[in-house]
Amino acid sequence: MAIIQLPENLKFGVATASYQIEGAASKDGRGLSIWDTFSKTPGKVVNGDNGDIACDSYHRYKEDVQLIKELGSDIYRFSVSWSRILPNGVGEINQKGLDYYHRLVDELLEQGIEPMCTLYHWDLPQALQDKGGWASRDTIDAFTNYAEIMFKEFAGKINKWITVNEPWCASFLSNYIGEHAPGNKDLQLAVDVAHHLLVAHGKTVKLFRELGVAGEIGYAPNTTWKEAFSNRSEDIAACQREVGFLIDWFFEPVFKGNYPNYLVDWYGQKGVKLKLAEGDMELINQEIDFLGINYYTGNLARYKKGSGLFDCEDIDMGENRTDIGWPIYPDGFYKVLTYIHEKYGDTPIYITENGACYNDDVENGKVNDTGRIDYLKSHLAALQRSIDSGVPIEGYLCWSLLDNFEWAEGYTMRFGLVHIDYRTLERTKKESYYWYQKLIENRWYEL
Repeated sequence: MAIIQLPENLKFGVATASYQIEGAASKDGRGLSIWDTFSKTPGKVVNGDNGDIACDSYHRYKEDVQLIKELGSDIYRFSVSWSRILPNGVGEINQKGLDYYHRLVDELLEQGIEPMCTLYHWDLPQALQDKGGWASRDTIDAFTNYAEIMFKEFAGKINKWITVNEPWCASFLSNYIGEHAPGNKDLQLAVDVAHHLLVAHGKTVKLFRELGVAGEIGYAPNTTWKEAFSNRSEDIAACQREVGFLIDWFFEPVFKGNYPNYLVDWYGQKGVKLKLAEGDMELINQEIDFLGINYYTGNLARYKKGSGLFDCEDIDMGENRTDIGWPIYPDGFYKVLTYIHEKYGDTPIYITENGACYNDDVENGKVNDTGRIDYLKSHLAALQRSIDSGVPIEGYLCWSLLDNFEWAEGYTMRFGLVHIDYRTLERTKKESYYWYQKLIENRWYEL
Protein backbone atom coordinates (compact mmCIF):
# COMPACT_ATOMS: atom_id res chain seq x y z
CA MET A 1 0.00 0.00 0.00
CA ALA A 2 1.34 3.42 -0.93
CA ILE A 3 1.18 6.17 1.69
CA ILE A 4 0.10 9.62 0.48
CA GLN A 5 1.58 12.32 2.71
CA LEU A 6 -0.06 15.73 2.33
CA PRO A 7 1.66 18.97 3.36
CA GLU A 8 1.24 20.20 6.93
CA ASN A 9 0.44 23.70 5.69
CA LEU A 10 -2.27 22.59 3.25
CA LYS A 11 -5.61 24.00 4.40
CA PHE A 12 -8.60 21.67 4.42
CA GLY A 13 -12.28 22.44 4.45
CA VAL A 14 -15.72 21.95 2.96
CA ALA A 15 -17.97 23.96 0.66
CA THR A 16 -21.69 24.66 0.18
CA ALA A 17 -23.93 27.10 -1.71
CA SER A 18 -26.80 29.25 -0.46
CA TYR A 19 -29.73 28.01 -2.54
CA GLN A 20 -28.69 24.40 -2.06
CA ILE A 21 -28.73 24.40 1.75
CA GLU A 22 -30.31 27.49 3.30
CA GLY A 23 -34.03 27.07 2.74
CA ALA A 24 -36.07 29.86 4.38
CA ALA A 25 -36.80 30.98 0.83
CA SER A 26 -39.57 33.39 1.82
CA LYS A 27 -38.32 34.30 5.30
CA ASP A 28 -37.02 37.61 6.63
CA GLY A 29 -37.42 39.63 3.46
CA ARG A 30 -35.58 37.44 0.97
CA GLY A 31 -36.59 38.11 -2.64
CA LEU A 32 -37.07 35.56 -5.41
CA SER A 33 -34.09 34.22 -7.35
CA ILE A 34 -34.03 32.62 -10.77
CA TRP A 35 -33.75 29.24 -9.06
CA ASP A 36 -37.00 29.80 -7.17
CA THR A 37 -38.67 30.43 -10.52
CA PHE A 38 -36.90 27.66 -12.46
CA SER A 39 -37.41 24.96 -9.83
CA LYS A 40 -41.15 25.68 -9.76
CA THR A 41 -41.47 25.48 -13.54
CA PRO A 42 -42.96 22.06 -14.41
CA GLY A 43 -40.43 19.63 -15.85
CA LYS A 44 -37.28 21.59 -15.01
CA VAL A 45 -36.25 19.82 -11.79
CA VAL A 46 -36.59 16.12 -10.94
CA ASN A 47 -39.72 15.43 -8.87
CA GLY A 48 -40.57 19.13 -8.87
CA ASP A 49 -38.10 19.63 -6.01
CA ASN A 50 -37.13 23.14 -4.93
CA GLY A 51 -35.00 24.97 -2.37
CA ASP A 52 -37.81 26.34 -0.18
CA ILE A 53 -36.61 24.27 2.78
CA ALA A 54 -33.48 22.49 1.48
CA CYS A 55 -31.33 21.59 4.51
CA ASP A 56 -32.83 24.46 6.55
CA SER A 57 -29.30 25.67 7.25
CA TYR A 58 -30.70 29.18 7.65
CA HIS A 59 -32.12 28.05 10.99
CA ARG A 60 -29.63 25.26 11.74
CA TYR A 61 -26.39 27.08 10.91
CA LYS A 62 -24.98 26.56 14.42
CA GLU A 63 -25.46 22.82 14.12
CA ASP A 64 -23.80 22.86 10.70
CA VAL A 65 -20.88 24.98 11.89
CA GLN A 66 -20.40 22.46 14.69
CA LEU A 67 -20.16 19.70 12.07
CA ILE A 68 -17.50 21.75 10.26
CA LYS A 69 -15.64 22.31 13.53
CA GLU A 70 -15.70 18.62 14.51
CA LEU A 71 -14.41 17.73 11.06
CA GLY A 72 -11.29 19.77 11.79
CA SER A 73 -11.82 22.17 8.88
CA ASP A 74 -9.57 25.19 8.49
CA ILE A 75 -11.91 26.87 5.97
CA TYR A 76 -15.60 26.88 5.17
CA ARG A 77 -16.65 28.09 1.76
CA PHE A 78 -20.24 29.30 1.55
CA SER A 79 -22.14 31.57 -0.80
CA VAL A 80 -24.40 34.52 -0.16
CA SER A 81 -27.93 34.73 -1.51
CA TRP A 82 -27.94 38.02 -3.43
CA SER A 83 -31.76 38.07 -3.09
CA ARG A 84 -31.43 37.88 0.69
CA ILE A 85 -29.32 41.05 0.72
CA LEU A 86 -31.09 42.96 -2.06
CA PRO A 87 -34.54 41.45 -2.70
CA ASN A 88 -34.84 43.36 -5.98
CA GLY A 89 -31.18 42.94 -6.94
CA VAL A 90 -30.62 46.67 -6.43
CA GLY A 91 -32.07 49.36 -4.20
CA GLU A 92 -33.17 48.79 -0.64
CA ILE A 93 -30.94 46.61 1.50
CA ASN A 94 -32.57 43.87 3.56
CA GLN A 95 -30.94 44.19 6.98
CA LYS A 96 -32.29 40.82 8.15
CA GLY A 97 -30.36 39.18 5.32
CA LEU A 98 -27.12 40.84 6.35
CA ASP A 99 -27.85 39.88 9.97
CA TYR A 100 -28.07 36.21 9.02
CA TYR A 101 -24.63 36.23 7.38
CA HIS A 102 -23.17 38.10 10.33
CA ARG A 103 -24.49 35.37 12.62
CA LEU A 104 -23.00 32.70 10.38
CA VAL A 105 -19.61 34.40 9.99
CA ASP A 106 -19.41 35.22 13.71
CA GLU A 107 -20.11 31.58 14.55
CA LEU A 108 -17.38 30.42 12.15
CA LEU A 109 -14.84 32.83 13.60
CA GLU A 110 -15.77 31.88 17.15
CA GLN A 111 -15.09 28.23 16.24
CA GLY A 112 -11.73 29.08 14.64
CA ILE A 113 -12.89 28.45 11.06
CA GLU A 114 -11.91 30.84 8.27
CA PRO A 115 -14.86 31.99 6.13
CA MET A 116 -14.44 31.95 2.36
CA CYS A 117 -17.34 33.83 0.79
CA THR A 118 -18.66 33.32 -2.75
CA LEU A 119 -20.65 36.32 -3.93
CA TYR A 120 -22.38 34.60 -6.85
CA HIS A 121 -23.30 30.92 -6.93
CA TRP A 122 -25.97 31.16 -9.65
CA ASP A 123 -28.97 32.51 -7.68
CA LEU A 124 -29.52 35.76 -9.57
CA PRO A 125 -32.39 37.87 -8.20
CA GLN A 126 -35.45 37.26 -10.37
CA ALA A 127 -36.09 41.00 -10.51
CA LEU A 128 -32.84 41.40 -12.45
CA GLN A 129 -33.64 38.47 -14.73
CA ASP A 130 -36.90 40.21 -15.55
CA LYS A 131 -34.81 43.11 -16.85
CA GLY A 132 -32.59 40.90 -19.01
CA GLY A 133 -30.44 39.13 -16.44
CA TRP A 134 -26.80 38.58 -17.32
CA ALA A 135 -27.58 39.37 -20.95
CA SER A 136 -27.89 43.01 -19.83
CA ARG A 137 -24.81 45.03 -18.94
CA ASP A 138 -26.87 46.68 -16.19
CA THR A 139 -26.51 43.45 -14.22
CA ILE A 140 -22.74 44.01 -14.15
CA ASP A 141 -23.29 47.29 -12.30
CA ALA A 142 -25.89 45.70 -10.03
CA PHE A 143 -23.40 42.99 -9.11
CA THR A 144 -20.58 45.40 -8.27
CA ASN A 145 -23.02 47.43 -6.15
CA TYR A 146 -23.97 44.25 -4.27
CA ALA A 147 -20.28 43.31 -3.89
CA GLU A 148 -19.49 46.76 -2.46
CA ILE A 149 -22.19 46.32 0.17
CA MET A 150 -20.71 42.98 1.18
CA PHE A 151 -17.10 44.21 1.19
CA LYS A 152 -17.92 47.15 3.46
CA GLU A 153 -20.28 45.19 5.70
CA PHE A 154 -17.86 42.31 6.36
CA ALA A 155 -14.53 44.17 6.35
CA GLY A 156 -12.27 42.58 8.94
CA LYS A 157 -14.45 39.47 9.21
CA ILE A 158 -14.16 37.85 5.78
CA ASN A 159 -10.69 37.82 4.25
CA LYS A 160 -11.22 35.43 1.32
CA TRP A 161 -13.67 36.38 -1.41
CA ILE A 162 -14.76 34.59 -4.59
CA THR A 163 -16.56 36.69 -7.17
CA VAL A 164 -18.25 34.09 -9.38
CA ASN A 165 -18.60 30.34 -9.04
CA GLU A 166 -18.41 28.27 -12.23
CA PRO A 167 -19.11 30.95 -14.84
CA TRP A 168 -19.36 28.19 -17.48
CA CYS A 169 -22.41 26.78 -15.69
CA ALA A 170 -23.99 30.21 -15.27
CA SER A 171 -23.53 30.91 -18.98
CA PHE A 172 -23.35 27.86 -21.24
CA LEU A 173 -25.07 25.22 -19.08
CA SER A 174 -27.82 27.70 -18.22
CA ASN A 175 -28.26 29.60 -21.49
CA TYR A 176 -27.07 27.25 -24.26
CA ILE A 177 -27.59 23.71 -22.96
CA GLY A 178 -30.54 24.93 -20.91
CA GLU A 179 -30.26 22.51 -17.98
CA HIS A 180 -29.96 25.23 -15.32
CA ALA A 181 -31.81 28.45 -14.59
CA PRO A 182 -32.96 30.43 -16.50
CA GLY A 183 -33.05 27.53 -18.99
CA ASN A 184 -32.33 29.19 -22.33
CA LYS A 185 -30.92 27.44 -25.42
CA ASP A 186 -29.14 30.14 -27.40
CA LEU A 187 -25.39 29.99 -28.10
CA GLN A 188 -25.04 33.71 -28.81
CA LEU A 189 -26.84 34.50 -25.56
CA ALA A 190 -24.56 32.12 -23.65
CA VAL A 191 -21.42 33.76 -25.08
CA ASP A 192 -22.81 37.19 -24.17
CA VAL A 193 -23.60 36.05 -20.62
CA ALA A 194 -20.15 34.47 -20.20
CA HIS A 195 -18.52 37.76 -21.22
CA HIS A 196 -20.68 39.83 -18.88
CA LEU A 197 -19.91 37.48 -15.98
CA LEU A 198 -16.19 37.95 -16.63
CA VAL A 199 -16.58 41.74 -16.85
CA ALA A 200 -18.50 41.66 -13.56
CA HIS A 201 -15.71 39.60 -12.03
CA GLY A 202 -13.01 42.00 -13.23
CA LYS A 203 -14.92 45.10 -12.24
CA THR A 204 -15.46 43.63 -8.77
CA VAL A 205 -11.76 42.83 -8.34
CA LYS A 206 -10.92 46.39 -9.40
CA LEU A 207 -13.43 47.74 -6.86
CA PHE A 208 -11.94 45.48 -4.16
CA ARG A 209 -8.53 47.09 -4.78
CA GLU A 210 -9.92 50.64 -4.94
CA LEU A 211 -11.75 50.20 -1.63
CA GLY A 212 -8.58 48.89 -0.02
CA VAL A 213 -10.38 45.83 1.32
CA ALA A 214 -8.10 43.69 3.48
CA GLY A 215 -7.83 40.12 2.30
CA GLU A 216 -7.73 38.19 -0.96
CA ILE A 217 -10.01 37.82 -3.94
CA GLY A 218 -10.34 35.33 -6.80
CA TYR A 219 -12.90 33.35 -8.78
CA ALA A 220 -13.79 29.66 -9.07
CA PRO A 221 -14.18 28.19 -12.58
CA ASN A 222 -15.18 24.58 -13.11
CA THR A 223 -12.85 22.38 -15.12
CA THR A 224 -12.69 19.06 -16.91
CA TRP A 225 -10.13 17.07 -18.87
CA LYS A 226 -10.58 15.35 -22.22
CA GLU A 227 -7.72 12.99 -23.05
CA ALA A 228 -7.30 12.45 -26.79
CA PHE A 229 -8.14 8.89 -27.83
CA SER A 230 -5.18 8.92 -30.22
CA ASN A 231 -2.37 11.23 -31.30
CA ARG A 232 -4.23 12.13 -34.47
CA SER A 233 -4.30 15.90 -34.88
CA GLU A 234 -8.08 15.98 -35.22
CA ASP A 235 -8.53 14.07 -31.93
CA ILE A 236 -6.14 16.40 -30.14
CA ALA A 237 -7.83 19.49 -31.57
CA ALA A 238 -11.32 18.24 -30.65
CA CYS A 239 -10.23 17.61 -27.06
CA GLN A 240 -8.54 21.01 -26.89
CA ARG A 241 -11.80 22.66 -27.91
CA GLU A 242 -13.76 20.80 -25.23
CA VAL A 243 -11.21 21.57 -22.50
CA GLY A 244 -11.00 25.16 -23.70
CA PHE A 245 -14.80 25.44 -23.54
CA LEU A 246 -14.49 25.30 -19.73
CA ILE A 247 -10.91 26.39 -19.06
CA ASP A 248 -9.33 28.65 -21.69
CA TRP A 249 -12.49 30.66 -22.43
CA PHE A 250 -12.68 31.67 -18.76
CA PHE A 251 -8.94 31.80 -17.97
CA GLU A 252 -7.32 33.55 -20.91
CA PRO A 253 -9.28 36.81 -20.51
CA VAL A 254 -8.46 36.94 -16.78
CA PHE A 255 -4.79 35.99 -17.04
CA LYS A 256 -3.83 37.22 -20.52
CA GLY A 257 -6.39 39.87 -21.44
CA ASN A 258 -7.81 38.15 -24.52
CA TYR A 259 -10.09 35.32 -25.59
CA PRO A 260 -8.49 32.21 -27.16
CA ASN A 261 -8.42 32.71 -30.93
CA TYR A 262 -9.14 29.07 -31.74
CA LEU A 263 -12.48 29.30 -29.90
CA VAL A 264 -13.33 32.77 -31.20
CA ASP A 265 -12.86 31.36 -34.71
CA TRP A 266 -14.91 28.24 -33.92
CA TYR A 267 -17.81 30.27 -32.52
CA GLY A 268 -17.55 32.56 -35.55
CA GLN A 269 -18.14 29.55 -37.80
CA LYS A 270 -21.36 29.00 -35.85
CA GLY A 271 -22.46 32.58 -36.52
CA VAL A 272 -21.66 33.75 -33.00
CA LYS A 273 -19.99 37.12 -32.45
CA LEU A 274 -17.97 38.24 -29.46
CA LYS A 275 -19.45 41.57 -28.37
CA LEU A 276 -16.84 43.68 -26.58
CA ALA A 277 -17.28 47.18 -25.23
CA GLU A 278 -14.29 49.50 -24.96
CA GLY A 279 -12.22 48.69 -21.89
CA ASP A 280 -13.83 45.29 -21.24
CA MET A 281 -10.68 43.23 -21.66
CA GLU A 282 -8.65 45.56 -19.46
CA LEU A 283 -11.32 45.25 -16.77
CA ILE A 284 -11.37 41.45 -16.94
CA ASN A 285 -7.56 41.27 -16.89
CA GLN A 286 -7.23 42.18 -13.19
CA GLU A 287 -4.63 40.42 -11.08
CA ILE A 288 -6.26 38.03 -8.63
CA ASP A 289 -4.85 36.76 -5.34
CA PHE A 290 -5.88 33.14 -5.73
CA LEU A 291 -7.64 30.86 -8.16
CA GLY A 292 -10.43 28.49 -7.17
CA ILE A 293 -10.58 25.23 -9.11
CA ASN A 294 -13.63 22.97 -9.19
CA TYR A 295 -13.04 19.50 -10.62
CA TYR A 296 -15.24 16.39 -10.69
CA THR A 297 -14.76 14.36 -13.85
CA GLY A 298 -13.11 13.83 -17.23
CA ASN A 299 -12.73 11.13 -19.88
CA LEU A 300 -11.22 10.03 -23.18
CA ALA A 301 -12.62 11.63 -26.31
CA ARG A 302 -12.04 11.87 -30.05
CA TYR A 303 -13.04 13.82 -33.13
CA LYS A 304 -16.41 12.98 -34.62
CA LYS A 305 -18.07 15.31 -37.08
CA GLY A 306 -21.43 16.52 -35.80
CA SER A 307 -20.88 15.29 -32.26
CA GLY A 308 -21.85 18.19 -30.06
CA LEU A 309 -20.79 21.79 -30.39
CA PHE A 310 -17.11 20.92 -30.91
CA ASP A 311 -17.23 17.71 -33.01
CA CYS A 312 -15.91 15.82 -30.00
CA GLU A 313 -17.20 12.40 -28.98
CA ASP A 314 -16.74 11.03 -25.45
CA ILE A 315 -15.43 7.47 -25.34
CA ASP A 316 -16.82 5.14 -22.70
CA MET A 317 -13.89 2.98 -21.60
CA GLY A 318 -15.94 1.26 -18.92
CA GLU A 319 -14.66 3.54 -16.18
CA ASN A 320 -16.25 3.37 -12.79
CA ARG A 321 -18.83 6.12 -12.41
CA THR A 322 -20.41 7.92 -9.49
CA ASP A 323 -24.16 7.67 -8.95
CA ILE A 324 -24.77 10.80 -11.01
CA GLY A 325 -23.14 9.01 -13.96
CA TRP A 326 -19.86 10.94 -14.14
CA PRO A 327 -16.70 8.94 -14.95
CA ILE A 328 -14.17 8.77 -12.13
CA TYR A 329 -11.01 10.21 -13.68
CA PRO A 330 -8.45 11.33 -11.09
CA ASP A 331 -5.70 11.51 -13.71
CA GLY A 332 -7.70 14.32 -15.27
CA PHE A 333 -7.47 16.25 -12.00
CA TYR A 334 -3.68 16.10 -12.15
CA LYS A 335 -3.67 17.07 -15.83
CA VAL A 336 -6.04 20.01 -15.27
CA LEU A 337 -3.87 21.38 -12.46
CA THR A 338 -0.58 21.00 -14.28
CA TYR A 339 -2.09 22.41 -17.51
CA ILE A 340 -3.37 25.51 -15.69
CA HIS A 341 -0.08 26.02 -13.87
CA GLU A 342 2.00 25.70 -17.02
CA LYS A 343 -0.28 27.91 -19.10
CA TYR A 344 -1.43 30.54 -16.62
CA GLY A 345 1.36 30.85 -14.09
CA ASP A 346 1.96 30.73 -10.37
CA THR A 347 -1.26 32.14 -8.92
CA PRO A 348 -1.98 30.22 -5.67
CA ILE A 349 -4.75 27.64 -6.09
CA TYR A 350 -7.50 26.48 -3.78
CA ILE A 351 -9.45 23.41 -4.79
CA THR A 352 -12.82 25.00 -4.07
CA GLU A 353 -14.86 21.93 -5.05
CA ASN A 354 -14.04 18.26 -5.46
CA GLY A 355 -16.28 15.41 -4.43
CA ALA A 356 -18.54 12.59 -5.51
CA CYS A 357 -22.20 11.65 -5.71
CA TYR A 358 -23.08 8.43 -3.92
CA ASN A 359 -26.66 7.89 -2.80
CA ASP A 360 -26.02 5.55 0.13
CA ASP A 361 -28.70 5.79 2.80
CA VAL A 362 -28.66 5.34 6.56
CA GLU A 363 -28.60 1.69 7.66
CA ASN A 364 -28.44 0.83 11.35
CA GLY A 365 -27.44 4.40 12.10
CA LYS A 366 -24.53 4.45 9.63
CA VAL A 367 -23.93 5.56 6.05
CA ASN A 368 -21.27 3.27 4.61
CA ASP A 369 -20.25 5.35 1.57
CA THR A 370 -17.06 3.54 0.62
CA GLY A 371 -17.35 4.78 -2.97
CA ARG A 372 -16.94 8.38 -1.83
CA ILE A 373 -13.92 7.47 0.31
CA ASP A 374 -12.27 5.74 -2.66
CA TYR A 375 -13.01 8.76 -4.86
CA LEU A 376 -11.42 11.13 -2.33
CA LYS A 377 -8.39 8.88 -1.94
CA SER A 378 -7.71 8.79 -5.67
CA HIS A 379 -8.22 12.52 -6.16
CA LEU A 380 -6.13 13.54 -3.17
CA ALA A 381 -3.35 11.34 -4.59
CA ALA A 382 -3.68 13.31 -7.86
CA LEU A 383 -3.56 16.51 -5.80
CA GLN A 384 -0.30 15.39 -4.17
CA ARG A 385 1.13 14.54 -7.60
CA SER A 386 0.33 18.11 -8.62
CA ILE A 387 1.97 19.56 -5.52
CA ASP A 388 5.07 17.43 -6.13
CA SER A 389 5.07 18.74 -9.71
CA GLY A 390 5.24 22.34 -8.51
CA VAL A 391 1.58 23.41 -8.67
CA PRO A 392 1.03 26.01 -5.89
CA ILE A 393 -1.89 24.40 -4.05
CA GLU A 394 -2.91 26.28 -0.89
CA GLY A 395 -6.01 24.36 0.13
CA TYR A 396 -8.54 21.62 -0.62
CA LEU A 397 -12.27 21.96 0.02
CA CYS A 398 -14.48 18.93 -0.33
CA TRP A 399 -17.89 19.25 -1.95
CA SER A 400 -20.00 19.10 0.03
CA LEU A 401 -20.58 19.33 3.75
CA LEU A 402 -24.22 18.27 3.43
CA ASP A 403 -26.41 16.37 1.05
CA ASN A 404 -28.44 19.14 -0.56
CA PHE A 405 -30.57 20.44 -3.43
CA GLU A 406 -28.56 19.26 -6.42
CA TRP A 407 -29.94 21.78 -8.90
CA ALA A 408 -31.85 20.13 -11.81
CA GLU A 409 -31.45 16.74 -10.08
CA GLY A 410 -33.40 17.97 -7.05
CA TYR A 411 -32.85 15.83 -3.96
CA THR A 412 -32.12 12.64 -5.86
CA MET A 413 -28.31 13.04 -5.89
CA ARG A 414 -26.20 13.17 -2.72
CA PHE A 415 -22.75 14.75 -2.54
CA GLY A 416 -22.49 15.31 1.21
CA LEU A 417 -20.14 14.06 3.89
CA VAL A 418 -23.21 14.39 6.10
CA HIS A 419 -26.48 12.62 5.21
CA ILE A 420 -29.69 14.66 5.34
CA ASP A 421 -33.05 13.05 5.94
CA TYR A 422 -35.15 15.47 3.92
CA ARG A 423 -38.30 14.67 5.90
CA THR A 424 -36.87 15.20 9.39
CA LEU A 425 -33.76 17.21 8.41
CA GLU A 426 -31.72 14.98 10.72
CA ARG A 427 -27.97 15.10 10.06
CA THR A 428 -26.00 11.82 10.09
CA LYS A 429 -22.23 11.77 9.65
CA LYS A 430 -21.22 9.37 6.89
CA GLU A 431 -18.18 7.09 6.99
CA SER A 432 -16.56 9.52 4.52
CA TYR A 433 -16.93 12.27 7.13
CA TYR A 434 -14.96 10.21 9.62
CA TRP A 435 -12.36 9.29 6.97
CA TYR A 436 -11.88 12.94 5.97
CA GLN A 437 -11.73 13.96 9.64
CA LYS A 438 -8.88 11.51 10.23
CA LEU A 439 -7.09 12.66 7.08
CA ILE A 440 -7.22 16.30 8.23
CA GLU A 441 -5.82 15.28 11.61
CA ASN A 442 -3.07 12.98 10.29
CA ARG A 443 -2.27 14.58 6.90
CA TRP A 444 -1.64 11.14 5.39
CA TYR A 445 -3.53 8.03 4.35
CA GLU A 446 -2.98 4.68 2.66
CA LEU A 447 -4.12 4.28 -0.94
